[in-house]
Amino acid sequence: MSSGTTTIDCPTCKTKVQWTDKFPFRPFCSDRCKQIDFGGWAQESFAITGSAIVDPELMDPEQLSAELLQAGLIDPKLLEK
Repeated sequence: MSSGTTTIDCPTCKTKVQWTDKFPFRPFCSDRCKQIDFGGWAQESFAITGSAIVDPELMDPEQLSAELLQAGLIDPKLLEK
């Protein structure tokens, strides 16, 4: 590996990965490791700690709509009646 090139460990298998075009799946070493990681998130094996900023289960529909609109996460046209 050339000096000056950033090298990291693949988050899935810990293989050394250079931060170059030689590793198109970076930070993963391969598509397989990328898919394994994605599967962990999809199965909710991984989580980011902390409370949700907006908990839709605890909000009434009007409050939820207002929060999503204010955050720019929904199109205002969707709320037109």
